[in-house]
Amino acid sequence: MYAPLPAADRRAQTRPPGGPDGQPHSLPLQGLFGLTENDRASVTELFVMKLAQVSVVWPFTLAIQLLTCSLLVALVLFDGTSTGERIIGIAVHTAILAVGSLLIFATVRLPAASALASYKRNRIVTLCAAAMAATLTSLLWAITTMPDGAIQLDSTIAVGGLIGVTAVSLHPIRAATLGFATGLVLALAVLAGPSVSVAIALAFLGCLIAATVSLARIDHARELDRETASNEGRIAVKMITEFEDHGAGWFWEADRQGRVTYLSDKVARDIMPSGTAVGQLLTDLFRMDSDAPGTERTLAFHISSRTSFAEYSVCAAAQQCERWWSISGRPVVDDLGRFQGFIGSGSDLTEQRKSEAEITRLALFDSLTGLANRQRMRISLEKTLAQNTGPYRATSLFLMDLDRFKAVNDTLGHPAGDALLQQVAQRLQRGVGDAGLVGRLGGDEFKVVLPGMGNRDALATLAKDLIASLSQPYFISGTAVTIGCSIGIAISPDDGETSETLVRNADLALYAAKGDGRGVHRFFSDEMLAGARTRKLLEDDLRVAVAEGAFHLCYQPVVSTKTVRIVGYEALIRWNHPTRGMVSPADFIPVAEECGLIEAIGEWVLRTACIEAARWPDGIRVAVNVSPIQFANPVLPAIVTSALAQSGIAPRRLELEITEGVFLDETRSSEQMFKALKGVGVRLALDDFGTGYSSLGYLRNAPFDKIKIDQSFVKGAAEPGNRNAAIIKAIVTLADTLGMETTAEGVEVQDEIDLLRDLGCSHIQGYVYGRPVRAEEAMRQLGVENGTATASGFKVSRAPRTKMLRSARIMIGGVRGDVRIRDISTSGAMVDGLRIDGDPYGVEMQIELLEDQLTPARVRWARDGKAGIEFHEAFNLDRLNHGQASRIRRAG
Repeated sequence: MYAPLPAADRRAQTRPPGGPDGQPHSLPLQGLFGLTENDRASVTELFVMKLAQVSVVWPFTLAIQLLTCSLLVALVLFDGTSTGERIIGIAVHTAILAVGSLLIFATVRLPAASALASYKRNRIVTLCAAAMAATLTSLLWAITTMPDGAIQLDSTIAVGGLIGVTAVSLHPIRAATLGFATGLVLALAVLAGPSVSVAIALAFLGCLIAATVSLARIDHARELDRETASNEGRIAVKMITEFEDHGAGWFWEADRQGRVTYLSDKVARDIMPSGTAVGQLLTDLFRMDSDAPGTERTLAFHISSRTSFAEYSVCAAAQQCERWWSISGRPVVDDLGRFQGFIGSGSDLTEQRKSEAEITRLALFDSLTGLANRQRMRISLEKTLAQNTGPYRATSLFLMDLDRFKAVNDTLGHPAGDALLQQVAQRLQRGVGDAGLVGRLGGDEFKVVLPGMGNRDALATLAKDLIASLSQPYFISGTAVTIGCSIGIAISPDDGETSETLVRNADLALYAAKGDGRGVHRFFSDEMLAGARTRKLLEDDLRVAVAEGAFHLCYQPVVSTKTVRIVGYEALIRWNHPTRGMVSPADFIPVAEECGLIEAIGEWVLRTACIEAARWPDGIRVAVNVSPIQFANPVLPAIVTSALAQSGIAPRRLELEITEGVFLDETRSSEQMFKALKGVGVRLALDDFGTGYSSLGYLRNAPFDKIKIDQSFVKGAAEPGNRNAAIIKAIVTLADTLGMETTAEGVEVQDEIDLLRDLGCSHIQGYVYGRPVRAEEAMRQLGVENGTATASGFKVSRAPRTKMLRSARIMIGGVRGDVRIRDISTSGAMVDGLRIDGDPYGVEMQIELLEDQLTPARVRWARDGKAGIEFHEAFNLDRLNHGQASRIRRAG
């Protein structure tokens, strides 16, 4: 142990040896005045600060100098006795003064000059100050030669005031002050020669030098003191703060009665979040861990007996033991041996205890949800299968995968995703209960082992309940989140007697559940295994097809709604398998994406489409689909550029169709990809708009030229009561506002053409203008009437019809009768047994579709005992099914 030196002694130790004022004798004057380089950063900062002080006032000084010089010139010009020589002399003095003042301004104010060392800037300012002083002295001498009168007096006052203002402005820089004074005296000596006035000026200059040197030494000493004190205080505060705030340790102190007089803030906040710990008894703040070894004596015993204690495990007495500390203390006595209280320290044991518990828990439990982890689930399944006794004892396995979970991570962040997984785990545990063991395999995958359960109806009910429970909204950080769940089910021993086989088959069932639209459960079947094998064969055949070039392209026309002419084609890939026949892209494209072949296929489609489109007229565009995997490839712009160069078509004729899936990972690379593709000059189209990613934020930055409206919104848009038309109108309005074209996909009925044209859609694509054709046929289409498109197919849209045969009562003009309903849709029905005299069109009637409920309708046509009727309002066919079920129950 040692006694610390007083602050003054410690500061003295840090200085070089010197005189009584604490300053070194050997320090040169140039160093004191900042005219030479100094290796002490604090001294350098001092001179930089003084330069900054001058920079604050010098603009005002410069302005005063310019105004004063202007005033002198005006006074001389106003004086009729002034000669041209005198006017020129004053102008020269003014110019020299302005140059020196501007040089000082540039040195202390301009950013470029700040790169110079401070001692160099001090030299420049000092030299300029001396030159300005000499100039002002010369100017004052020239004024004294003017004839006596008001002009001379005014000029003398102006120059004298200017000398005073300049000297005061330079005062922070001691060297500049001496330089200015020296310049005044030397100029006076040159102008006046040896004289009493020069002697007096030299005497004052000597006094000024002595005073300025003393001030410079004081500045230097104060800066050294400030630096030493600042370093000591900063180090002490830093060490204590670092230890208390970032280390595991903390301090405490108590008085003679055991009341706390000091407690580190981080512990005080944990113990008394809404109050103060100071003044509380130490034994009221902390409670010992009675299970820890060596705790036979309590804190109260040591406080009362005034004895030391060490490494006691304690927690907050008034709260649940969420945080733990190790506390030590010893009694404090003064020089006379009188007891003053306790002083001690502590350290945080919370993380240590958590680590110990975590090591134990991680072996068998998932760290995020607390469920069984993959290892424990594997061991549990193997033990359950091994313990099955008797001829048949089933064990069922659920493999579960959350739907739309990635979107939560992408939109709300991973912390929100973790909170969601925790809530999912709680719902799963409540739903399964004691029937089985719930575990998390990782990510958003879960597993449930159900020993002794093999009844498919019970398993289906449990699966539906779990899906319904997990599909209810979650509230994460104030935001409502909705996800789904898909479940694959395998039952042992029918679906496998080993854990590996059972897991594989449950995974196949899960894959089938996802393929059927997600949000459902599927039991394993042998067909699934066969399907997986078929998928593997398809993958193998696909690799051969890529190597042998077994694909070809067809082109579907895109027609302008204004000109009814073909303005472009969409390139669609086709695969004629030697044994399977035509394989749908919906079947082999997902396989290509999964097995890594989509980039090779996509590049072939791009190059082939560009080469075949090169034979079309110059204004006809070709559209090529780009998968999210291709879009993520940094070399895509280079591939596009190469395809354009190889085919020779203009970039504006190529349109790349991109789905909303590329925005699920909005990163800097996505923005760079869009920028690079637009730099090539190609057009970009947003495909299947509204069916994928649910955010519109990407439209703010993505430079799309066109939005393609998905056929799910087009189909049925012309039917009465259908909302698709309103959705299309909203999309078209959005696209027009953003300066984009719109293409409606999947148009099949002719009345949809007029509707889409009225809604403002700029282009149409679908079977109504023809099915996809080879490049040669597309060439022929473009040659027919300059590419005019001809509509074909059904002319009027109608709601889907449901075939049925049932009797129903009708009422026309108060007359009742019976008819038979042949088929029915939401908008109308066809009936037998209705004859109407005269023109039947528009005859009002009522028909009993539901028991004791008459639905208003009107007749649209009638012939040969048959009639078509139209309901006044769209009819919900589900009500018809429920009505039939209720009649069956009553009949039973």
